[in-house]
Amino acid sequence: MVTELLGPPLGPSAAHIIVLGNEKGGSGKSTTALHVIVGLLAQGVRVGSIDVDSRQATLTRYIENRRQTLEQANLSLAMPRHHRVPRSTAETVAAQQQEESERFLQSLSDLAAAHDYVVIDCPGSDSYLARLAHSYADTLITPINDSFVDLDLLARIDPETFKVVRPSLYSELVWDSRKRKALRSRGAIDWVVIRNRMSNLDAHNKRRVHDALAELEKRIGFRGLAGLSERVIYRELFLKGLTLFDYQDTGLEREMTMSHVAARQELRHLIDGLNLPRRAMVAAE
Repeated sequence: MVTELLGPPLGPSAAHIIVLGNEKGGSGKSTTALHVIVGLLAQGVRVGSIDVDSRQATLTRYIENRRQTLEQANLSLAMPRHHRVPRSTAETVAAQQQEESERFLQSLSDLAAAHDYVVIDCPGSDSYLARLAHSYADTLITPINDSFVDLDLLARIDPETFKVVRPSLYSELVWDSRKRKALRSRGAIDWVVIRNRMSNLDAHNKRRVHDALAELEKRIGFRGLAGLSERVIYRELFLKGLTLFDYQDTGLEREMTMSHVAARQELRHLIDGLNLPRRAMVAAE
């Protein structure tokens, strides 16, 4: 399996690849992806994006909504150069995988050669294309909801002691992706797990999830960060394809509440916490 999904290496001056991935929907993956994209664009760097979730295509719809809003309101906001990898209609599974992987690798090669960052949104399920995309990550962001239901994505937890029993299938997928990347280019993957939809209440369950994640960080090698809180504004902005980083440029800043200000600050903390390479930030200076 490792060699089958190896794929060709990218060029030495290729973009930094950021992959949003997990095997569960509803964790705010595409919302996080767009906010990372726009947050980077706001810093003046060049950003490309790829949607390999051909069925849901949430990131693609997000960007289409953004383009439509800009046209209707006559706004000038930064846009990523976006590619969507369509599903293959070939007759056999092998032929489908071959066609989709060729489309993905062509998109990735084109964008990586001309941008500082490429952000890839994967489906909330295990697939051939998702595994291939994971193996090209320089930074892998895995959003999870703040619950043991989502924590099961990463590891099996003892129901009595709440201790980690063993890593889960997704953790093994990331391990395989790290091996493929090392074989391809001797590169490494910085795996960042972010806790989305965190409650502001200091609940006992919240502390148990925190403790389990702290134990897992050491065992399977990821960094934990706070992600997006449960806020209505994130869902509302989807329809316009906007983010909280856009408020100043759209004239909406006067309408910001303290909740919006707090949300924008948590987004800035998230992007800063990703520790993206300085070489890709030169264009912003």
